[in-house]
Amino acid sequence: MSEPASEPASAGSTPGYLLKLYITGTSPRAASAIANLQRICEQELRGQYQIEIIDVLERPEVAETDKILATPTLIKQLPPPLRRVIGDLSDKEKVLLGLEVRPDSRPTTRDAT
Repeated sequence: MSEPASEPASAGSTPGYLLKLYITGTSPRAASAIANLQRICEQELRGQYQIEIIDVLERPEVAETDKILATPTLIKQLPPPLRRVIGDLSDKEKVLLGLEVRPDSRPTTRDAT
């Protein structure tokens, strides 16, 4: 079930958020986490994200490298700092808080006046 990145961000562009979701097989909990993450990203990140879904049964070496102890685990790789959220991601507010995602309050370039 390891899937390539799901990317609403246009091809060739750098996503604002790079997210890795670690799951175990095709369990209902894994399916729920995937659906919840996609819904949150579509609603809050508006195409400025890239998701990589990693099945720890198929790619245990990647899970070991990233020190995954439980699944589902979501890791925000970009922008820094790296953040983790464990669980099925059903509580949108906790996910946004845990990942420090504030899509409408991201810093913007300001003109010096």
